[in-house]
Amino acid sequence: MAALRVLLGWVVDPLLGLCLLQSLLNIRLLRRPDPVNEDASPVLDVSILIPARNEEGRIRDCLASLTAQQPPAREIILLDDRSADRTADIARELGFREEPGGRLRLIRGEELPDGWVGKNWACHQLSGAADPASGYLLFTDADTIHGPGCVAASLAHARSTRADLLSLWPDQITGSWAEKLIIPLGYLLFMAFHPFPLLGWLQGDPARVRRWGFGRERLAAMGAANGQFLLFRRRAYQSLGGHEAVRDHLVEDIAFGRRVASRTGEGMRLVNADGTDLLKCRMYTDFAGVWEGFSKNLRPVFEESHHSFLIFGIVIFVLFLMPFLMLGRGWGAAWIAVGLILLIRLLLTLRFRTSWVGLLAHPAAVFLALMIALNSWRLCLCRGIVWKGRVYSGATHRMLD
Repeated sequence: MAALRVLLGWVVDPLLGLCLLQSLLNIRLLRRPDPVNEDASPVLDVSILIPARNEEGRIRDCLASLTAQQPPAREIILLDDRSADRTADIARELGFREEPGGRLRLIRGEELPDGWVGKNWACHQLSGAADPASGYLLFTDADTIHGPGCVAASLAHARSTRADLLSLWPDQITGSWAEKLIIPLGYLLFMAFHPFPLLGWLQGDPARVRRWGFGRERLAAMGAANGQFLLFRRRAYQSLGGHEAVRDHLVEDIAFGRRVASRTGEGMRLVNADGTDLLKCRMYTDFAGVWEGFSKNLRPVFEESHHSFLIFGIVIFVLFLMPFLMLGRGWGAAWIAVGLILLIRLLLTLRFRTSWVGLLAHPAAVFLALMIALNSWRLCLCRGIVWKGRVYSGATHRMLD
């Protein structure tokens, strides 16, 4: 027990203090794109690309929000990934047509080839169908709802920051208790561990990468993005190899974030932005969806490294759950740790308008997340991951050039 007390006082408390500092810095650096004048451009130089498979319950709101954008995008293309529901019919009701050349287009996805993840294959087809004149490609999910000026503000922000990849973090809508517990943890992990200040400093002068000895592996570790909204400069997307380069990756947004960050020394720029005023998303609607969805992602995000997965799981347990288990012993270090955790959660809850349930039931949220992580590992080792009617091995490979 003496060792645990030392661990809390000399390791956990200082590390949580660093997490608090990192979160404060990241909150300051994660900018909100500014609204733009609707008269600035008659048509936005962007192709909006939406992959959809069995999304009849959500696709109407998504497409309606995109067709209402002002100024309008050059084109909006929906790929119906062989849906068995009314996804395509709803798109037609909103004016989407199969004929080539229109601004609102509907295309039927081809059969999934071996070695591809379904979403990546759909996005690959969408990129090939996009107007070659578009300077930007926006990949966005069918469960998103875009505010009227979302695309224009994001495009202006991408240009002003010279982003090769701009990713928005939306206002996450939660309904069930599982959503309220798990979804806000994404912001905790992202803001407490992602080194925005260091990556931004390196992007400010790419020569610093070589001067300070940052290899591509270390740079890639700084990369992250949110697949609900990925806005690429088209030439950068092509240079990265497009979705073909991440064809078997189950967490393609993280893979793209890492690929862009790994090329910081070449002048590539990854920009994450606070999109809570521009974009809404409800990822899942019940416990089963949360369990299945995050089981798909949590082990594959660590790619080939079993050790990284295990170490990160241990770190999360020790930092964010163990202090609560030690409160009954009356140790001051445990109370300090709990106070730091709750302060971080409070700051992020206020900034990103996430559920208060996640803050108040923090230990339960972390415990559930660890259980999902173990299930993700189990699936990857055993029968594979089932997602939208398809089975994947979960054997995700590193995605650096």
